[in-house]
Amino acid sequence: MARDIILSNNPSPDDDDPHLRPKRLSEMVGQRDVINRLEIAIDAAKQREEVLGHILFDGPPGLGKTTFATVIPAEMGVPVDFLSGPTLKAPKDLVPSLTNLRPSQVLFIDEIHRIPKAVEEYLYTAMEDFRIDMILGDGINARTHTFKLKPFTLIGATTRAGMLTGPLRDRFQIREHLGFYSLQELTEIIRRNANKLKIEIDDDAAIEIAERSRSTPRVANNRLRWVRDYAQSRADGKITVAVANKALEVAEIDKLGLDRQDRQYLDTLMRICLGGPTGIETIAATMNTATDTLSDEVEPFLLRSELILRTPRGRVATAKAYDHMKLPPPQPKEGQESMF
Repeated sequence: MARDIILSNNPSPDDDDPHLRPKRLSEMVGQRDVINRLEIAIDAAKQREEVLGHILFDGPPGLGKTTFATVIPAEMGVPVDFLSGPTLKAPKDLVPSLTNLRPSQVLFIDEIHRIPKAVEEYLYTAMEDFRIDMILGDGINARTHTFKLKPFTLIGATTRAGMLTGPLRDRFQIREHLGFYSLQELTEIIRRNANKLKIEIDDDAAIEIAERSRSTPRVANNRLRWVRDYAQSRADGKITVAVANKALEVAEIDKLGLDRQDRQYLDTLMRICLGGPTGIETIAATMNTATDTLSDEVEPFLLRSELILRTPRGRVATAKAYDHMKLPPPQPKEGQESMF
């Protein structure tokens, strides 16, 4: 299996604009409680000259799980190896990464909840005792060989912490949930990254972009890149409020930060499904979209924005959603009280 050992002061391999990603904890904006606890753990590990405890990050996409996986090795002065849970189909896909670890190295597994049981069981002894047991040979000639590993730190990232098994979850000494970012934090991120990209941007324009960034730095950076491209192509290169508004209008991103797929979801739920309650499978089939895409990428922001509700019977559109989409709320059936 191909592997990339990346030094801790380098970006992660999936970063398409590497110089925007913070290099150290002190450069990060937001998640202050998480950062403070990590600084304590890192400082204590350095003083004891021990390997840092295993860390699990969970939370919606785009909140900085991979960023933490790059800055923590930088703080420790160690290398990091990046893996993805869905690519680890069998133990043979994981063993090379474990056996080639350097002392105190960080091993990052993204979407760790998607690794199969057979691979997960290899992690148990690796995380606890820094060893793996490999069976060599077949039948009566088979024998177990114990392979000692270099002490290392496993950082796992997941968008679905509830799908992790108890034995795996309990082996992480540090578990942190990443929350959404405030408007002030996103505005600061946009200002900093505009400076890195050498973009001239008004303060009000930075706020406007932040307000439509779905409370996540990744979306904020994507919005900033698009507005930058629009400003260079259709304006004088400077991002004003007017330029930002026009650029986001062309990208079909509305005042709440909803894109075309978000609005299609709401339209399907409200117009076709009469506001719900409706199952996610019905909405996905109507939109011709995978249910995972809706539950992982679309619904978290709609829920946070109070546009939909998840009920035991299915998804329900709120009064705020009807107001935003400029659709009349459904009329209650005879003998039924209106929700609105």
